[in-house]
Amino acid sequence: MTDALTDDALRALRGHKAELFSLVYRSYASPVLGYLTARGADDPEATMQDVFLAVLPRIETISGGVQGLRTFVFSVAHARMVDEYRKQKRAPVRLSFEPGLDGREEQSAEEAAMLLVSPGEVLELLDVLAEDQKEVLTLRIIGGLTVDQVAEIMGKTAGAVKQLQRRALNRLREHSAVKEYVTQ
Repeated sequence: MTDALTDDALRALRGHKAELFSLVYRSYASPVLGYLTARGADDPEATMQDVFLAVLPRIETISGGVQGLRTFVFSVAHARMVDEYRKQKRAPVRLSFEPGLDGREEQSAEEAAMLLVSPGEVLELLDVLAEDQKEVLTLRIIGGLTVDQVAEIMGKTAGAVKQLQRRALNRLREHSAVKEYVTQ
C-alpha cells in the first residue's frame, strides 16, 4: 500500500476499513486542520478529530472516488465549523494558544506553516474579508478544494464561488497596496 490517495487505492482498500481510514486520515488531516484553524475554531485539533469520527462510519459508502471523498470530508468540516460558530455565539469565551504549554515533541503542521507567515499576518489579511469570502478562500487554498466542491459545500453556484474568490483576492490586493503605501 502506498500513501498516495488515488481512486485505485480507494478501490483496493474497500473492505479494509482500518487501512482505508488510515490513508484518508493521513491524506486529509493537515488540510482539514489548516481549514479549521484559519476559520477560527476554538480547538481546531479536537474539531478535526470530530470530523474524522463522523467520516469513519461512512467511509466505505462514499461515492465519487477521491474527489467525492475530499468533498465529503470538507463538507463535514464545514458543518463542524458552522456548529463551532453557533457554539461560540452562545458562549463566546476564547482562550489563547500558549506555545509553552504545548507538550508535543514534534513540530505540528500548524507550527511549520506559521514559521513561513506569522499568524497575525494571516488573521489580519482574513479580517478584511467578508465571511463568505473567507470561507471560499480557506476552502480553496487551505482545503485544496475545487470551485465545484466549494459550491456544493456552501450551497452556492460555481459562478458565485468564482465571484466571491475574485472579490476576495481583489480585496486582499487592495488591502496590501494600501498597507504598503502607508508604510512608505
